[in-house]
Amino acid sequence: MRPNDFEFLAKFLKERSGLMLTQDKVYLLESRLTPIARKYGHDTLDAFIASFKMSRDEALNVEVTEAMTTNESFFFRDSTPFDLFKNQVLPVIEKNRPTKRLRIWCAAASTGQEPYSLAMILKEQWHKWKDWKIEIVGTDICTKVLSKAKQGHYSQFEVQRGLPIQMLIKYFEQDGDVWKLNDEIRNMVSYRPFNLLSSFTTLGNFDVIYCRNVLIYFDQETKGDVLDRMRRHVADDGTLFLGAAETVLGITDKFQPVKGQRGMYTPS
Repeated sequence: MRPNDFEFLAKFLKERSGLMLTQDKVYLLESRLTPIARKYGHDTLDAFIASFKMSRDEALNVEVTEAMTTNESFFFRDSTPFDLFKNQVLPVIEKNRPTKRLRIWCAAASTGQEPYSLAMILKEQWHKWKDWKIEIVGTDICTKVLSKAKQGHYSQFEVQRGLPIQMLIKYFEQDGDVWKLNDEIRNMVSYRPFNLLSSFTTLGNFDVIYCRNVLIYFDQETKGDVLDRMRRHVADDGTLFLGAAETVLGITDKFQPVKGQRGMYTPS
């Protein structure tokens, strides 16, 4: 790939999604954009990029952006953030919310395993929460993964990654090679396409935010901007969960780490 083409694509992706690409990721651009180039009738990636530079097609812009996003997810990923949600976050919310309302935002929800994991935790304690108004919102910049999330259909491989066998039996039904999540859990989560560079105003406020393994793809300025805006949309006694390789330290003073709890943060 020519250097000026890489620079063009890197600038385009940063402006569209916040994604930062360095020169060592040229192979990623080539491998993910080559199928799109062929789809649009271009024999070479160079020819496609030349055409793309001149394009004003928003659908193509979306397709290129979505091709470059990473959508790795599985049920109860890393376990710790879900144990903390169950054992530390929920007891505080149960005590401090006389209105009996709970709102959770899973940013970059991908194919839905994270929000559905939270829904199953709540369902396992339904005697405590059946009278509450609970809203779990899953968002992602990629519309394709959201379509899969809404379906709640997963392969044998996907349900084997982190999902306890008891929950698989209780909340899924097997149909050939596909495991279908039951409507009771599926209907606890709503999904919408959303770009973290956009205003959060339309989302409202939340008690808990999961934004895990997303900020690692942003530069420091974008990370700080996203975190600062998240602070304005989380309760003063709310909780933010980041990925194990992510932190607020040196980026924002709007959140502080919870001592001894990896990936868990509270508003400052």
